[in-house]
Amino acid sequence: MNLVFNERLKHTAAWLNALATGLVAAGTFAPAAALLYGLSQPTIGGAYMVSLAAGCVAFGVGLHLTGRAMLGRLRQ
Repeated sequence: MNLVFNERLKHTAAWLNALATGLVAAGTFAPAAALLYGLSQPTIGGAYMVSLAAGCVAFGVGLHLTGRAMLGRLRQ
């Protein structure tokens, strides 16, 4: 039964990591690239955009660390 538990735990941790990656990409890299290449015009202030990007990065790091902490519960 430990094998099934471990695989489910690893799957959940991988899902959290993928979610964290997507959040950082969508909240930081995509808007920055759109502004850099002139694909969109900023409709909000720069400080608000930076704080939103920082929040996405912080939440993404939190999701990643949660996934890592879950892996600490793996059974022998």
